[in-house]
Amino acid sequence: MEKTEILKWVILGLAVVMYGLVIAFQDKKVWFTTAAAVIVVTLGIIFPNAIFILPNAGGAETVAAEAVQSSVSGAFSFGDHFYALWHSLGQIINWNVIMIYLGSMIIASLFIYSKVPARIADAIVNKSRSTGVAMVLILIMTGIISIFVENVATVLVMAPIALALCRKLKINPTYFMIGLAVMSNLEGTATLVGDPPSMIFASVSGYNFNDFFVHNGTLSIFFIIQAGLLVGSLYFYGFFAKVGKNKIEVERTVVISWFPFILLLVMIFGLAGLSFIQTDFAYLSGLYVLCLGFTGILWYVLNQKKQKDEVWTLIKELDWETIFFLLGIFVVVGAIQEVGLLEDFAGVLAKLAGGSKIVGFIIILAVSVIISGFVDNVPYIIAMLPVAKSLALNMELAPELFMFALLVGSCLGGNLTPFGASANVVSMGIVKKEGYPMNFDGWIKVAVPFTILTTASSAIVLWLLWA
Repeated sequence: MEKTEILKWVILGLAVVMYGLVIAFQDKKVWFTTAAAVIVVTLGIIFPNAIFILPNAGGAETVAAEAVQSSVSGAFSFGDHFYALWHSLGQIINWNVIMIYLGSMIIASLFIYSKVPARIADAIVNKSRSTGVAMVLILIMTGIISIFVENVATVLVMAPIALALCRKLKINPTYFMIGLAVMSNLEGTATLVGDPPSMIFASVSGYNFNDFFVHNGTLSIFFIIQAGLLVGSLYFYGFFAKVGKNKIEVERTVVISWFPFILLLVMIFGLAGLSFIQTDFAYLSGLYVLCLGFTGILWYVLNQKKQKDEVWTLIKELDWETIFFLLGIFVVVGAIQEVGLLEDFAGVLAKLAGGSKIVGFIIILAVSVIISGFVDNVPYIIAMLPVAKSLALNMELAPELFMFALLVGSCLGGNLTPFGASANVVSMGIVKKEGYPMNFDGWIKVAVPFTILTTASSAIVLWLLWA
């Protein structure tokens, strides 16, 4: 084996082991991704031009052996080693995505605290002509909230409303809770701030907030996902139309404050406005959302008179696990890309597709749905987006065709199983506490038809728009 291939195989082996451990031990996934990232960064520092390529250097395949030899002989300067460290931690990690996610999580937590979502849901129930219609509208509202709020947070804020309604109707809440989870997963794909995969997609594709609605004069991923929302709503109406024919009244929730709702709107419209600003500063939107998050914390302390322990609880309960998980994955997948492995995989897919865009489209969509039903979609989509883009460009297609197929398949595929997405796990935990444990067969009985219908409808619209 040539020396130029050695480090490529080392990185591949490390990634395979990391992914295997993440799949087998989900509760320890951050440890495995962090350890893999540390190993990758260490190798990058020892062999500066072998993994993370120095400025004005050739590709990894042509310089890896020389980098190994130069590192052993001391030919590289201290600056070269420092650049490798800076490149791996400062450039490969997408800090803009991290800041957007952290800031939006803070705003989402305060939005839940404000009780505004519960108030809106109460109004829906009171104004609907029947309880069955109200249940479907609550699921639609869940999806709408999930467009701008992290999926698990959306389920947590809507669950008490769903459970209270089911108690009044004296019905099993399981189907309703499944609906909350799958609808939040569905709509979380629609905008830049909806869920980490969308943020990652924006990073790879160079999309801004507005591009999720219209890109180059063509309707974008937001409208593609709405096809799934329409079909999914009709699907659940079939479950609830007969259950709740009568109309009931619920007491309106008292809103604590409308300020978090205003913050949420400022974030949404601010990101839309920033999309029109042409700048080389890569962290503008991330810093904007993060500053709004800090503004929310200041409001929580000064206006709501919260003590240090309450503020600490709010901060501590943010989804830090996903943030550190993303940091490790960014580093490992960055190394995979820079040593040329993603280009190799794109070549394999191109052979399987045989030059046919419909075959390539179906392969990416189907494989993404199946894999994401069992594996966390964040590392999968980080690894595969550059592959999908490269494959589309090699076939002289709009890269959105395959990249959107990957995004739709990996996000909607998480609905297949009760452990395919974090929102699913949370939802099933809630119904178990209510005395309605859900087994695997019970979940797929409801979720598999939903996944097939919503994925197919979104895929058809995607094909019509971008093929």
